[in-house]
Amino acid sequence: MLADNLKVVQEKIEASLLARREAKQTGNKVTLVAVTKNHAPEVITEALSLGVECVGENRVQEAKHKKEVLPAGGKWHLIGHLQTNKVRQAVALFDLIESVDSERLLAAIDEEAARIGKVQDVLLQLNIAGEEQKSGFGREEYLAVLPKLDGYKNIRVRGLMVIAQACTDVEETRPVFAAGYRCFCRLQAERSGIDCLSMGMSNDYTVAIEEGANMVRVGTALFGARDYSLKF
Repeated sequence: MLADNLKVVQEKIEASLLARREAKQTGNKVTLVAVTKNHAPEVITEALSLGVECVGENRVQEAKHKKEVLPAGGKWHLIGHLQTNKVRQAVALFDLIESVDSERLLAAIDEEAARIGKVQDVLLQLNIAGEEQKSGFGREEYLAVLPKLDGYKNIRVRGLMVIAQACTDVEETRPVFAAGYRCFCRLQAERSGIDCLSMGMSNDYTVAIEEGANMVRVGTALFGARDYSLKF
């Protein structure tokens, strides 16, 4: 099943890239992050064997359990909200923390990364849709933090992460992703090393790619429904 689902997702990614090129947007590669929240560790092994390179987990504790029982492999991304009391574990576990949503969290990650002698790759999460229930920098908070980024010596900001609003018509997400792409282009023009724009999940990743995403976070479309009976 996974091999078939992966083929479908990859074909949709290629079709969306073609649509983007026809719209004269640049970029011809999209990184697929396979989101394995509430799936058994074995699916990660299968996904990696099929050529998937990046694994996305929402919770630190679940990722910790899976990494303990699996052989080393793949790049691990944290895509869920990170509490400051879980920063020590997160910095030890993840190659990329996509969900950095506050100055306080930036400072905590920087401090922990310095403690263990690591430069932690991160993305800044933007709450472009302005939804109260979602984490992320609002516009003013984001603009305020940009001049401070160089002060974090053990953090490497690689780009931005955007989550669109849930809606019945996926086309309604397009303005949010377009705004995310504009923010990414401005950040890329102002800072070196900006190469990741993580936008789009199982229900809207095709639109996100058409609007400029070069990283998508796909779970259900690959692995099917989550198994909430699993305990980690």
